[in-house]
Formats: sequence, C-alpha cells, structure tokens
Amino acid sequence: MSLPAVLLAAGSSPSPTPSESSTTTVPTLQDAQESAANTASWVEQNWSTWLAIGLKVLLVVVIAVVLRNVVLRAITKFIDRMNRTAESAEGTTLGGLLVNAERRRQRSQAIGSVLRSVASFLILGTAALMVLSSFQIDLAPLLASAGVAGVAIGFGARNLVTDFLSGVFMILEDQYGVGDSIDAGVASGEVVEVGLRVTKLRGADGEIWYVRNGEIKRIGNLSQGWATAGVDVTVRPSEDLDQVRAVLDEVAEKMAKEEPWNELLWGPIQILGLDSVLIDSMVVRLSAKTMPGKALTVERELRWRIKRAFDAADIRIVGGVPAAASEDEAADPADGVAAPSVFSNSDSPQVAATTPIASQRSGAK
Repeated sequence: MSLPAVLLAAGSSPSPTPSESSTTTVPTLQDAQESAANTASWVEQNWSTWLAIGLKVLLVVVIAVVLRNVVLRAITKFIDRMNRTAESAEGTTLGGLLVNAERRRQRSQAIGSVLRSVASFLILGTAALMVLSSFQIDLAPLLASAGVAGVAIGFGARNLVTDFLSGVFMILEDQYGVGDSIDAGVASGEVVEVGLRVTKLRGADGEIWYVRNGEIKRIGNLSQGWATAGVDVTVRPSEDLDQVRAVLDEVAEKMAKEEPWNELLWGPIQILGLDSVLIDSMVVRLSAKTMPGKALTVERELRWRIKRAFDAADIRIVGGVPAAASEDEAADPADGVAAPSVFSNSDSPQVAATTPIASQRSGAK
C-alpha cells in the first residue's frame, strides 16, 4: 500500500476523545429488569433455607434463655433453702453455738455465685456453638483454637487457677468459715472473709493476713466441734496428794456451777492425776471439754482459781517465793564468807602480773 493510502485510512478513522473514554456506561431499563428478575429468582430459590436457619437460631436462643432462667431460679431456691436451714438450726441451743450466720451467708453466696457462673457459661456457650453451626460454619478450627488458648491460659495463670479451684473445694466442703479460728500453716488467726482466691485472717496482734487458697496445704480448725482445756499444776513433792486432789475437786465443782463458765464448759473438769514426778516437783494435770475457741479463756480462769485456793490451803506451788528459814534451824557460818581470792597473796603470779611496768624497771636498776 502506498503512503497516501495509509494516511488517508488513518484520517478516515476518528480517534476517541478524552470525554468519550471517561464516560461510564449507564444501565438501561432492560438491565434493571434483568437484575430484579435475577434477585427475585435467587430469593425464591433460597427463602426456605434462610427461613429454616432463622427459625432454628430463634429456637436455640429461646431455649437457651428459658433454660438459663430456670436453672438460675433453681439455684436461687437451693441457696435460700440452705439459708433457712441454717437459720432454723441457729434458733436451737446447740445450733446457736455451732452455726455462724455470717459464715453461712458468705458460704451460700459463694456457692451460688459459682453455680450461676458455671450454668450460664455452659448454657450460653452451647447455644452460641449451635447458632454458628446453623450457618454452616466449620467449628473444628474454632474448637481447636479455643483448646490451645485454654491450655496457654492454664499454663500462664496456673497459680490463679489453683487458687480458684482450692477456694471452690474449701467452700463446698465447708472446711472453715467466717468466725472460725484456724491454723493455715503460713498464718493463723480468726477468719474474717472467705473468697474464691484469697482467705482473710486476723492474727492475735490484730494484723490482717491475706492467704492465697492455693498456698494452704493443711488447715487446723480450732472452732469446729469442741476444744480441750488443759492445765498443769506443779507442786512440791512433799505436799499431801489427797489434800491437793480435794482442793482441786472443790475448785472444779465450784467453777462448773458459776456463770458464764457453766455454758463454756461442755463437760466436768477432770483431774487426770500425776503427769510427772521429779526430785523437786510433781505435776498434776487437769482437763476439761469446752466450747470451741474458749479453751484458753477457761485455762486462765482455772489457773486463777487454783492459785487462790492453794494459797488459802497453804499449798506451795513450785516456783513461788522460797520459804523462810525457821528460827530453830542453825545458820550455816559459811554463808557470809566469801570465797578466797588469789589476790590476797602478795607473792602470787596474779599480783605480779598486775604490777606496773615502771615499778618493775625501777626495781631492776
């Protein structure tokens, strides 16, 4: 083809202008009708599936909410029944001594809180998984990720998990409660508050101890059942045992009849007999069953009464003021004489060692 023919062909074909290239295509009425028809056809084909999924999700949610309310109401009634049982026992004579209202209240609240949390977690968690499965979502990766995350959290917060589980079992088993005097190993005192993670104790000097439940390896509860008050009386071996027993019997009988000791003593004060016999003393042991936590109070009062009774009966307790020597007893003449001293002899080595150095040099010259 010749050059004029090529140029003529190029000029005859118009090039697109910038305005024409940037203009967007406007959908026509026919395109809109086709799109609406396709949408209506898709909805017509899938509406039954979506309706079934929606009804299934709604049914799962309704059942979960109703079941959760029923379970929570049952737990609340169970806790209220526990409180009513404690209040009825508190009205009796023995129950008032063994039941602490604040202890029962805190224990029931803690148990109710744990049960409600567990029930809500199980019911709502199961409902959420069922809703996700209704949308054809594969739950295997989700469950695997949750398992890995749970293991990681368990390793990272194992102390917290240990404290929580220990607190739950302590409360469920009623090992101790508010008002009890316990020995937890790491600390001892009166229980002020019992939590799922920390137990609060008040020590003998008024200090507050915060003990993690996971650190408690053993618990000695001094407030459950009854306590034992034991008193040892040490007298001279020359005392008349029959007289000592008679005085102790009188003190025990009188104390058991007086208030408030007649309520604190849950049994008679028993004289167990001689606990030990030594060259310069003998020990008589007494024992009594008392109200929990009142053993120390009974022991102090019993010692007070025994001391006054022994003074009135002229029975000497070992360790008291030594008896004065009688007039007819000859005094030892060596009592007022001091031991001989090496410094009394001027020729002794000790006296020579204390001589000043200057004096020794002058004597040498």
